[in-house]
Amino acid sequence: MLCGLFATVILTTAVDLAFHASGIFPPHGERMSDSLFVLALAYRIPLNAAGCYVAAQLAPARPMRHALALGFLGVALATLGAVMMWELGPAWYSLANIAIALPCAWAGARLRGARP
Repeated sequence: MLCGLFATVILTTAVDLAFHASGIFPPHGERMSDSLFVLALAYRIPLNAAGCYVAAQLAPARPMRHALALGFLGVALATLGAVMMWELGPAWYSLANIAIALPCAWAGARLRGARP
């Protein structure tokens, strides 16, 4: 499960940094437009699913359970992030990150071929 978490964090951070460096996203500390938050959410969905795929693929047994455990951890981390950074972005973005965690976990496990 930890490898899936690391994969997700590394991938999303790399894309975030690349978008900031290329000028797609504004400099750090400057608020993004809602359309850029849509873009950020759009790439977080497949990257979150990919991290859960990694968790399921590396699971010694019960891959769906490992992917969903990562999904529940994602719910907790996204909730913590929403509380800590509520004023820095639109509320819908924080809530959407919470909402996508479990569906992405399920999708990642299913891509690996795990059964519910």
